[in-house]
Amino acid sequence: MPRINLLPWREADRKKRQRDFMVATAGAFVSAIAVLGLTVFAYSQMIDGQNARNQRLEAEIVELERSIAEIDGLERQKERLLARMEIIEQLQRSRPEIVHLFDEISRQIPEGVYLTGMKQTGAAVELKGVAQSSTRVSALMRQVDASEWLADPGVIKVETTEQGPARQAEFVVNLTQVSSDPDAMEDEL
Repeated sequence: MPRINLLPWREADRKKRQRDFMVATAGAFVSAIAVLGLTVFAYSQMIDGQNARNQRLEAEIVELERSIAEIDGLERQKERLLARMEIIEQLQRSRPEIVHLFDEISRQIPEGVYLTGMKQTGAAVELKGVAQSSTRVSALMRQVDASEWLADPGVIKVETTEQGPARQAEFVVNLTQVSSDPDAMEDEL
């Protein structure tokens, strides 16, 4: 039987398969690098997009915090203005009260009683004066007690002094001014 040497054909086939394997390996390597590059590029694009959104959100947060601080400042200013308005309204309501106080004191002072000083702190009024006698001071207290604008008379001091041939009583009396404002009446209770 004749022998045929097929080695060169097999060798050529082996070389071709090796070359095809190398080309396939190189193609797979290039494809893997391309897929990896595309994946890295896609992820970097997503990260850049997210960073841009984060920066926009941070800018909006800063703007909102500035707006909140401005609103807080406006709220404090509003509270101060409302407090001022309340004080002005209270002063406007109490404006006629001093007129009533002077008018009522001039009506309630009995004959023979003379005032030398008057001091008001809030609703409390302190009267200093001279009377012909201590009974005139008692009359003043009764008339103050009967008044609708004055209340709670209280004697702090009554001193009898001699001025020449006449005797007189120096006195200090505390009383309370009654407010016509119903809100002030509720505050006192």
